[in-house]
Amino acid sequence: MPDAVTRREMLQGVLSAGGALAGLATWALPVLAEGEEVIPLTDFPKDFNPTPRPGVRHFDTRTLQNFLPPSDQFFTVQHYGQPTVDASTYRLRITGLIDRPLELPLPDLKKRRRLEQVVGFECSGNNNPRGNPLVGNARWAGTPLAALLKDCGVKSQAREVVFFGADKGTEEVSHGGSTQKVEQRFARSLSIEDAVRPEVLVAYEMNGQPLSLAQGCPVRLIVPGWYGVANVKWLEQIHLMDRRFMGKFMAREYVTLRGDKIGSGVAWNETSVSRMQLKSMVARVTRSGSTLKVLGFALNDGTPLKSVEVSIDNGPWKPAALDKSNTPYSWKLFTYRWEGTQPGEHTLVSRAIDANGRVQPTEGELESKKTRWENNGQYVRKVLIS
Repeated sequence: MPDAVTRREMLQGVLSAGGALAGLATWALPVLAEGEEVIPLTDFPKDFNPTPRPGVRHFDTRTLQNFLPPSDQFFTVQHYGQPTVDASTYRLRITGLIDRPLELPLPDLKKRRRLEQVVGFECSGNNNPRGNPLVGNARWAGTPLAALLKDCGVKSQAREVVFFGADKGTEEVSHGGSTQKVEQRFARSLSIEDAVRPEVLVAYEMNGQPLSLAQGCPVRLIVPGWYGVANVKWLEQIHLMDRRFMGKFMAREYVTLRGDKIGSGVAWNETSVSRMQLKSMVARVTRSGSTLKVLGFALNDGTPLKSVEVSIDNGPWKPAALDKSNTPYSWKLFTYRWEGTQPGEHTLVSRAIDANGRVQPTEGELESKKTRWENNGQYVRKVLIS
């Protein structure tokens, strides 16, 4: 196992260079030019609420105009409330199947090698009809998890790395016909293979500032290319074990049910939400004179994108322009110039295609998926041109 970590550590130099460049990606879309107007999307729900309930924040994608939106616009979701953790007494504990257990205060974490990278992700429960508001893109800074685990001396029998947050709640557990209440912390896990990827961060900064309470102050996990649930906030303990971790948010919640055709039958498979599925969406439309501009973004697991395409009124797919500021794990902004438009209602839809030839599926192609998690289908938006 130590050799496996070392091989990945060799990649750190390359990633550090990429991360440093990503940290400079402060490009912002220009504000509306004189005479340019936003054309409202008519399919967008009228009851959209940026703050649907306490502790939850939506990002109104119709307002998208920055590669790095303000930190307080990054989406926020949690299951057990937002715990207050005192940064002055904070200790990150690393326990389990390691040779040297550690307890690291925040100043010691900040003394370790620093890595910055732009990472965007969405909640796996994000949905198209409401404009996919559970999404964000930010520049994160912290220290690589792989080096921390290497310093602890991972034992050869370790298979899983579990990340526990400070947020906790009471759950009912049933067994043998009886039910009891048990206090549990929010927790997610990664295999050793995924945990020692060089880009995985123990992060303490967002967009150049200490993490806010809503974003997991003082320390959180950042797993580039994975859905938001994997990016554990208020991180207080990392535990290594020799078997699968089957906590609520790994085995009972955030589980996708899909039907796969096997011969003439269907096999129903349940998988834990993990890497982001290939997805794009149209966020807004603006007009300047006779020219309209379609703006949107794509998200995926870090696989290079081949293209993003746009179809108007069920017409042919045409390529959109990908912005040069996009990075492997950021959201990927795209624009499409729409000319020669006639008055009336029109439909717009985008699809992303990655370097491996995978194409973002249509809604119809997702009919075998019976849960709302990982909703990455193409979604048709509507706009009325006067």
